Amino acid sequence: MKRNQKIALSAFMGAMGLAAAGGAWAQTGPDCGLNTGKAATGEPIPIGAVVGKTGPDDFSASGQAAAAYFKCVNANGGINGRPVDYIVADDQWNPETAAQVASKLVKDRKVVVLAGSTSFVECGANAKMYADEGVMVIAGTGVPRECFNARNYVPVNAGPRVSATIAAMYAAQKYKAKKMVCIIPNIPSLGNWACEGPKEWGKKNGVEVETIAIDPGSADATSTMLQAAAKKPDTIIMNVPKGILVPMLAAAEQQNIGKKIHFVSSAPAYNADVPKAIGPYWKGNFDVNLEFNPLESAGPDNKNWLAVMDKYGAKSDPRDTFSQAGYVAARIVTQALLKMDPKRVDRAGVTDALRKVSDFRSDILCKPFYVGNGNRHNANNSGPVASPDGNGWRFAPGGCLTAEDPELVDIRADEQKMGLK
Repeated sequence: MKRNQKIALSAFMGAMGLAAAGGAWAQTGPDCGLNTGKAATGEPIPIGAVVGKTGPDDFSASGQAAAAYFKCVNANGGINGRPVDYIVADDQWNPETAAQVASKLVKDRKVVVLAGSTSFVECGANAKMYADEGVMVIAGTGVPRECFNARNYVPVNAGPRVSATIAAMYAAQKYKAKKMVCIIPNIPSLGNWACEGPKEWGKKNGVEVETIAIDPGSADATSTMLQAAAKKPDTIIMNVPKGILVPMLAAAEQQNIGKKIHFVSSAPAYNADVPKAIGPYWKGNFDVNLEFNPLESAGPDNKNWLAVMDKYGAKSDPRDTFSQAGYVAARIVTQALLKMDPKRVDRAGVTDALRKVSDFRSDILCKPFYVGNGNRHNANNSGPVASPDGNGWRFAPGGCLTAEDPELVDIRADEQKMGLK
């Protein structure tokens, strides 16, 4: 295996409350926007989001976190005196509904930007419309390929392809794995694409990767695990949602496959409930890539995220990686808006301001985030690795591993043009 993995030390210190540094540290509550402690009373600024709340699963945590942050911003002077009118629409996991609700946000409600969107279906349904209308989306979480291949759609997360690639790299590095199987739902624009990252990386590094695409609604866990094991891999890459992952690991345990084959996973497996759900059998033999730094990390921005959720979010709102993503998305948008003349906050100006984002820092992220003028966006392509210890998670030494997915070649070229490392 090539020894050119790029290791980036995690935890850049967050630059928070940039518009009013003098007041930022005087308060004792969460740090949001201007930090004046006074409610914004000016003309509202409409900001939207499209989330998949109702359907197979509730996929709206990013929007909930963004809503909490904007509430905090509004309670602390807003956007230079103007409150954010945050409008969240549910696409119901239906592409037609996604197109309808996005059209209402963009064409009827005249949102200047979308922030904290999280959807399995809206990228394919709406990416062209967003570009045609000149509106940017700083999404919390992107999943299908279209989310990472659109000029006006900017996911804060790394995505399933990048995350699975990092998991494969880690397996090759730690376990010297030479043959892997990647398991993925056969959802359009997710399917093989998300496992092609490990496969293409493997071709360049002497690692063979095969894909097993499953029907997420009817896949038999035991049959899938036996099918994967029959290929005699060194490592099985789980690239599936938590609801599919847990029963599949249980099936692998019943067949004692986990003692013969190493298991790794993309980011959906990183959840506070997973270690207890899968049990002690997997201690030391299940490694998960994270799209962000740990939920319990001690960085100031991560602590601020939790403080914002506690004060301005609902108790039922998740405190998970999707929530981290929505919070970061809202911060990126707020920081860009605060640099604008509040009397001239229109869609074109906001889009221009967001494209100029080139060095946004948060200790939730492994590296500074940027938007830029690229035709697609995947700025977050690094993350740490964790493994369950029976009750919680322990984190691998070395910090954040940066994906070597060949599909990122254009992203690396854009970064070079922007002077980023």
